[in-house]
Amino acid sequence: MAKKTATSPGPRFEGFPPDATRFFTGIAANNNREWFQANKETYEQAVREPMKALVGEFEPRFGRGSISRINRDNRFFKDRPPYKTHIAAGVGDFYLSLSSNGLYIGAGLYRPDSPTLERLRAAIADDAPGRELETMVTGLRRRGYQVDTHERLGSAPRGYAKDHPRVDLLRMKDIHAGKLIAPGSSLSSRHVLDTITRAMTDLKPFVAWIRRHTG
Repeated sequence: MAKKTATSPGPRFEGFPPDATRFFTGIAANNNREWFQANKETYEQAVREPMKALVGEFEPRFGRGSISRINRDNRFFKDRPPYKTHIAAGVGDFYLSLSSNGLYIGAGLYRPDSPTLERLRAAIADDAPGRELETMVTGLRRRGYQVDTHERLGSAPRGYAKDHPRVDLLRMKDIHAGKLIAPGSSLSSRHVLDTITRAMTDLKPFVAWIRRHTG
């Protein structure tokens, strides 16, 4: 009977080489199949393989990961460029996105359905959970995190007072927080894992609040 062998670990993450962000600068200016095919090896070696290794580093601690394709689904958008200008990955509750601007680490609630959005607003309006989130948001911003929404109302949503003390949060139609690591020697080194880990750790209470009040 053959002995079982241990599953070999995935490749070790050593950072994103400078070619990674340069690739996205290039595809933004040349978003066509010919340019992509000519630079596909750079994409595979400098972008996709390091992202796979990065996701593998964090899966044991933060949950299962997945990586998006760079090709757009243009079945219903014939005039849209065929390729995205970033590569995105999910690891548990966290979002990673590499582009020409660097690596973004974030988390939050993305474009929820109406019942989930109403639960978010009710929690924001309620005194105890609302003040807890407000304190959390203030603290994250003080430490250099961006806390924002993809879309906001012009005024308070229906049923909420226009002078509510947390009206700015109530106007958000979703909420996310994160931090960008700019291109440079840090991003190209394994040491960037420490920065990413710290960001995920900082964002965990924010993620927990969203889960607790909208799940």
